[in-house]
Order: sequence, then structure tokens, then C-alpha cells
Amino acid sequence: MSRKKKGENFEDDEPGLDISSLIDVCFLLLIYFLVTTTIQPREQDLKMTLPAAAPSDTPPVLAPMFIKVDKAGDIYINQGAAEELVESDAAIRLLPELTTRLDGYVATAKAGAQEPIVQIWADGEAEQQRIVDVLNCLAGLEITKVTFTDLIDGL
Repeated sequence: MSRKKKGENFEDDEPGLDISSLIDVCFLLLIYFLVTTTIQPREQDLKMTLPAAAPSDTPPVLAPMFIKVDKAGDIYINQGAAEELVESDAAIRLLPELTTRLDGYVATAKAGAQEPIVQIWADGEAEQQRIVDVLNCLAGLEITKVTFTDLIDGL
């Protein structure tokens, strides 16, 4: 009687894939991207007070500063015959001239113990980034009472 060795049955073995190193690499990539990401201020992070559904009964004593953004990205202040172009280069995102004008307006409002109010009209074809640039300028000067309008007198 001879004894035969029973060999391993290779049909029962299923190929396996060790994914533990793959999971380690995924976590390392996740940590890398979390650490290297810079967080930009988002539009919803701007602390602005938008108008309520019903208008108030008392009109503001200080006339609001009117800002117009046209479809070419030009920024105007005031309206009607007093309308004045303050920013025409859409590539400049800091808006230095508008900041100077708004700074004077804020100083006037604070001298009268009032809060500055800004009214923005934006053309429907204006780039959204240009409007966000105006909002960032307002946030930089701590102007929180902002309203958007779709009507301009004299158009």
C-alpha cells in the first residue's frame, strides 16, 4: 500500500487583492489635499443685510449710494445726470476708485450717526465676478446694508 500525498486543490483558491496599501494611499492623498487647499471667502460668507419682504414705513434719512454695473463690466456711481464712471478696467478686481468713493460715503454716514446704505443695479449680461468684486469692496469697508434693484430712474 502506497500512500499518495493529496496535493492542494488549486481550483478552490480564488485570487485575492490586498487593498490595504491602496486605502493608505487614498488617506494620504486626502490629507494632502485638505492641508494644501486654500479657503477663499465665498459670496455667502459676506455679512450683508438684505432687504425684508415688506418695505419699512420710514424712509432713510441718508440717500443710498447707487452703484451700477453694466454688461461691459464698467462700474458707475450715482444715477441720471450725476452718473459717473469710476471703474472701467474689468481686469482690476480690487476697485481702488470705488473704494475711495465709498470710503468718503461711509465717513459722511458715520458723521451723521447713520449707517451707509448701498443700492446696486447690475445688467443682466454683466459677469457675476464683477458683481462679486463690488460686494467684496463693500465688505472690506464694512458696509452691511446692501440692496439690489432692477429699476433705474431715467432709463
